[in-house]
Amino acid sequence: MLKTRIILIVVSAAVIGLLFLLPKVVVENENQLAATADSTTVAPATPAAVHNSVPETLSKAIKSLRSQYLSSPENKKSSIFADSLQNLYTKAGQFDSAAWFADKAASFLNTTESFLKAGNSYYEAYTFAMKPEKQQALAEKTREYLEKVIKADPKNLEAKTKIGMTYFSSNPPKGVGILREVLEADPKNELVLFNLGMLAIQSGQYDRAIERLNELVAVNPKHTQGQMLLGVAYMNKGEKDKARQQFEKVKQLDNDPSVQATVDSYLNDLK
Repeated sequence: MLKTRIILIVVSAAVIGLLFLLPKVVVENENQLAATADSTTVAPATPAAVHNSVPETLSKAIKSLRSQYLSSPENKKSSIFADSLQNLYTKAGQFDSAAWFADKAASFLNTTESFLKAGNSYYEAYTFAMKPEKQQALAEKTREYLEKVIKADPKNLEAKTKIGMTYFSSNPPKGVGILREVLEADPKNELVLFNLGMLAIQSGQYDRAIERLNELVAVNPKHTQGQMLLGVAYMNKGEKDKARQQFEKVKQLDNDPSVQATVDSYLNDLK
């Protein structure tokens, strides 16, 4: 199933939409990818539609918990309310609010687990940010917390990957360098292979995208997002038969209606 996110992570309907918006600027390697990435957004479409479709039961739960949080002093109980609100706002797709409450919880709890949750929440918000100044602010908060996680656990490659992705809106060469470091430590890292493949497609670097995404699906043939992107890469390169095979494979892997609709639209384009 294609679910919520970036970097990075994790693919939602918004990221499916991103596949239609990927720019087609031709470059030749990942060094050029780093040079061009700052002119292409790494963030999917705005989650405003998600904000407007919060189920009533979830909305009521958020309102109730917010009231309890606001009436609680700055203590452990307050941090528990903040942590719960982070979970609810994430379910609602309101990632800025989720990150704000995760920050409040982490500030009190001061644990690696709470730092990881805050860093991941800020990263989710970052992937949906459209304005450069907002991207920068959320990227900095993501790094603030995930760097604490890495300090406690240097082998946490997922945290390091997300830190690398946050640099693509400000310092692309540094971002590419960090992702390469992760790949050197773990050549089969699915998150890095997926992100490098996606970034290569964004910059029109289809041969490199195909290479990275083939590595990904060799590691995990059921990686629906990777299979989808590989089809997009083949389609943009003009290899229609291979693209068609990929999209048919995705239809078999995931029966989610939004995925099926996206694949069908691509298949229609290939006719």
